[in-house]
Parts: sequence; structure tokens; C-alpha cells
Amino acid sequence: MTKRVGLFRALARGQALALLLIAGPALSEDKDPLAIIELGAAGEWGLNSGGSSFGPTAAVEFTPVKNWLEIETGVQTLFGRRQTEWDTDFVFKKPFDLSPTMEFEPGIGPVWIRTAGGGRIADAIGAEAVADFMFWPTPDRKFGWFLEPSYTYSFGPGHEQSFGVSAGLLIPIQ
Repeated sequence: MTKRVGLFRALARGQALALLLIAGPALSEDKDPLAIIELGAAGEWGLNSGGSSFGPTAAVEFTPVKNWLEIETGVQTLFGRRQTEWDTDFVFKKPFDLSPTMEFEPGIGPVWIRTAGGGRIADAIGAEAVADFMFWPTPDRKFGWFLEPSYTYSFGPGHEQSFGVSAGLLIPIQ
């Protein structure tokens, strides 16, 4: 009985290895990257308060369902007058290829907003809508840049609303 179990394990391992060897070249021929890193700068303007803030942004985007769903998760730190804000978002986007070198991805998702200023720290949950434009200088999409206008609505006290824009580099991870 132990010999049979050992034989079955060896066969299962062999099949798994064969599948990896067969699938490996097929995956490497796929032009789509595993993920895309977005690094850039962001600006945000409060629609209620009228204040503005600026800072760095970073995000990772991946495609769970090709041509239907892209998920982006990112963070940005915004420095404004007497306060600092950290936004962490998780956005679901629908990709549209406008040309071989340009994509448009509208999306929506939750955002966590942490604001520190005046000796106080406040946390709030909100919703964010984005319109992500991706520009690829060459059709092979080895690098690119993005422009992403956004609208954020906070469910926290004051129901802060803001318009933001981020822009920067796209770095595909193969």
C-alpha cells in the first residue's frame, strides 16, 4: 500500500512539473504584464474647504479578468496647509484600448483617508471615482505614463469632497 501511495505522489509531482514546463513558455509569450507599477505626483483640491495639497503617489495595478477588470491599489501622501493626508485606495476599473498606444480606464472603489494636523489624527472611509488615461510611447508597452483625474467623497465628519489629479510613470512587471 505504501508503494502505491509513493507511486501516486511521484506521478502527481511529474504531472505538475510537466504542466509547469508546458505552461511556462505559453505564459512568457503573453504580452500582458503581471502588474503595472505607477509612480508619480498628485494634487488635490478640496471642494468644500477650498484648500489644496500636493505630494507623491504610488500604485500597483493588475488584471484578474483580461479586457474586463483591472484592480489598482495605491497610496498617496498629500501635504497641505498645516496638515498631512494619507490616502489608500482600492479601485476597480474597466479597461478600454483607444489605440495601440493609449488606454482609458474608468473606475470606482473605496478609499481610506488619514489626516494629521493641529495635533489631531482623523480617519475616514470614502469612495473614489477615477478616469485613468495610460499612454504607451510604443505598441510593445515597455514603459509609459499616466494621467488620472479623480473625485473623492469622504463619509467622515464634514463629508469632505475633493478633486484630484495624479500623473507619472508606468512600469510594467513582466
